[in-house]
Amino acid sequence: MLPTLPPTSFFSMDFLQQFLGVGDLSDGEFGMKSLVLSLASAFVFSQVLAVTYARTHTGLSYSKSFTQSLVLVSMVATMVMFVIGNSLVTAFGLLGALAIIRFRNNLKDTRDTVFIFFSLVLGMAVGGQRVPEGALATLLFCATVWFLHLTNFGVRGGFDGHLRCRLVPEAEIFLGKILDAHCLRTHRISTSHSAEAIEMVFEVSLRDQDGGQAFLSKIRSAEGVQDAGLVLRDTLQEA
Repeated sequence: MLPTLPPTSFFSMDFLQQFLGVGDLSDGEFGMKSLVLSLASAFVFSQVLAVTYARTHTGLSYSKSFTQSLVLVSMVATMVMFVIGNSLVTAFGLLGALAIIRFRNNLKDTRDTVFIFFSLVLGMAVGGQRVPEGALATLLFCATVWFLHLTNFGVRGGFDGHLRCRLVPEAEIFLGKILDAHCLRTHRISTSHSAEAIEMVFEVSLRDQDGGQAFLSKIRSAEGVQDAGLVLRDTLQEA
């Protein structure tokens, strides 16, 4: 039968200890039930972290193995905290063992570094018997990540990309009408003249950000346009 405790103490370590029949953990003596609880907690919390990473990731550098590593690193850190306990000798021995291992994987994205670091700290918190703190930190961290993702925080520049087109001088007026119809605003960056054609480069902000291909096809089909190309900016790219 579950111990009778106030509802506010459901997530407290005392409740978890009584539920599992574990004694006082403050002296650093961790039992098997406490180990199972901590590893299970690390698994659940890191799953939330990994799902948040996968759902909010943008760009081309997504890796399934890295997402899985967020879960595994947290559980490994939890186990490390149990192995160390209060033993300074064990801590130095483990440090020496880890020094032999060489990690050659370079993280290309600073955001990935933040996630792997938080996963490590989460495992340390859970392994140090701070399960409620680990749960709260995970919720706050993931909520912050979702806020930054949904608000597109940090993106600079009011243009979606660059349009390059080559056309005869007489077609410039038709190009202007197409730009007015499909773009919220444009800015001409450069214009180069040759004997037979004009080559222009614009910064464009599209009315429909998913209609880039239709916009480009409209320009290419216009009379007098010899060539056109559209490059849309990645949301992670600095302006």
